[in-house]
Amino acid sequence: MSSSLHNQSTFVEHQPCPACRNTGGDRSGDNLSVYSDGHGYCNACGHYQKDVTGDNNFVEEVNIMQTITPRGVSNASIKDRRISSKITSKFGVTVSYDKKGQVEKHYYPYYDSNESNRLLGYKERTVATKEFQIIGTNKGSGLFGQNANRSGGKYLTICEGEIDALSISEMFDGKWQVVSLKNGASSSARDIKDNLEYIESFDNVVLCFDQDQAGFDAVKSCQDIISVGKLKVCKLPMKDASEMLMAGKIKEFTNSWWSAESYTPAGIIKGSDTWEHLLKDENLVSIDYPWRGLNGLTYGFREKELVTITSGAGMGKTSVVKELESYILNTTDDNLAIIHLEESVERSVKGLMSIEANAPIHIPQFERELSDVDKKALWQKSVADKNVYFYDHFGSMSEDSLLNVIRTYAKSYDCKWIVLDHLSIVVSDQEGTLDERKTIDAIMTKLRKIVQETGVGLFLISHLRRPQGRAHEDGGQISLAELRGSSSIAQLSDIVLGLERNQQAEDSIIRNQTTVRVLKNRFSGLTGKACKLQYDGDTGRLTEVDEDVESFF
Repeated sequence: MSSSLHNQSTFVEHQPCPACRNTGGDRSGDNLSVYSDGHGYCNACGHYQKDVTGDNNFVEEVNIMQTITPRGVSNASIKDRRISSKITSKFGVTVSYDKKGQVEKHYYPYYDSNESNRLLGYKERTVATKEFQIIGTNKGSGLFGQNANRSGGKYLTICEGEIDALSISEMFDGKWQVVSLKNGASSSARDIKDNLEYIESFDNVVLCFDQDQAGFDAVKSCQDIISVGKLKVCKLPMKDASEMLMAGKIKEFTNSWWSAESYTPAGIIKGSDTWEHLLKDENLVSIDYPWRGLNGLTYGFREKELVTITSGAGMGKTSVVKELESYILNTTDDNLAIIHLEESVERSVKGLMSIEANAPIHIPQFERELSDVDKKALWQKSVADKNVYFYDHFGSMSEDSLLNVIRTYAKSYDCKWIVLDHLSIVVSDQEGTLDERKTIDAIMTKLRKIVQETGVGLFLISHLRRPQGRAHEDGGQISLAELRGSSSIAQLSDIVLGLERNQQAEDSIIRNQTTVRVLKNRFSGLTGKACKLQYDGDTGRLTEVDEDVESFF
């Protein structure tokens, strides 16, 4: 392609560059300059598009000039940017003038990263339009200014653009090595990786990117590439270094540069900075379970805890959960969210009303004994006057939908406690498959994250797989290994409670007696049998058997 092409057409508009977008760049969507004859040229990556309206017209390798010859006048200052000839000469930057003797264009040279003296191309900047174009190529080049700044040394500053590099060097009178990214913030991670050997040769690397969202994102993308201990991040009181130089804020810039903060990977906390974390932990809300024996091992339940309750089929998980729900609503003013995926909202409401009435009113013979007035009063006291939210959905649902509902309850409705009954139904269509385990792994990881992020206390109901020995329905003891679907349920839960009951016992008292066993306890480490709960068919309630409590106190 001839270099005269740009002179034969005029600039029309900016468009997104497909090549930049393919590599995650051009977030602003304006890298591609489109000209009147239909061709487009990317001012960032150098790609050429023959006709922006055509298909398959992308040329991978662009070389506007087969032979790169020097451009512009050397040893010239850039007065409008307060850049001296000393600095332009150091970087090899040249300028050209219009007929009135005004600076018309800047030329920023790019050299082969492997052969520092081999000129690959120029980035040409037109002053009037602020347009850039590549003459030759900057593919395979080092960072701008890399050839003019020897490897190794105490400090290297990396900025977003060529003008900023010149400006910083000007403010330091050429003392410290300064380079810039090749194609702005969008190329930051790629440029750093491509030239990492050179960058790592310095004792300290200061990132001095623009103080805008693109600059902040660019810093984040580079933070984990450069060695910890070398990296510092400079925060400026103005948008960029060039603005500070033109405003005469040289002292303010140097102060900001010397105050650049050392980067520390997220999660690393010095011991002397942990006091606030202790205060946060002390302020976590903790309330008791309704049963003394369970409190003796767990010391209650807390915000930011994920408690999994598990048992075999028909062992009373839902009854235990409803007792917990009623207890929370009657002993606190906290908002509670109830997600029962295997029962209707009506059934969930009647469950809370039954506990309040001390009678299983969902059973027709009990419900018939209540007048409409009595029923309304019972509903008012147990549900309407309480800070409780239900979820009207029956059956399985997608992972994303479930997580969105939980996050909404936590953040939008300020629910401090959430009950999810139950996990297995979310992946019911994948039962027994490898995908089931993978899906549960993903859900548990995200649930754990939501708990940490929002501070809610989450009660999660989970099923067991069939044991090798004595069935759970026959009173078999539960172990963590029997949690169905994935080991992540046990790993990511703070507390795991197992419910054991012998449904086939001859003695009716034993047949209706549930043992609560603590299988995992991250808070206190105490595990084992916590208490026994006796079911009363006349009241529909679970009460703690006193004789099993004494050993814990």
